[in-house]
Amino acid sequence: MSLFKAIRYGKEKRKEWSFCKRVDKRCRNHGGCLWCLSNRLHKFQKALTKAEFSEEESYEENNSI
Repeated sequence: MSLFKAIRYGKEKRKEWSFCKRVDKRCRNHGGCLWCLSNRLHKFQKALTKAEFSEEESYEENNSI
């Protein structure tokens, strides 16, 4: 059954696009749009920030002596 026939007879079962796909048409699954990228890399960005902060603290402790 073609797509147009499926739509006409109510057999089309595709889901609606999620929020980010409505905002950016180029976005697909595991996309490279800024919304998806920031959501996917949030855990790693937090870990990087934490590592930089601890590195600054250790540098300050070593130089204060």
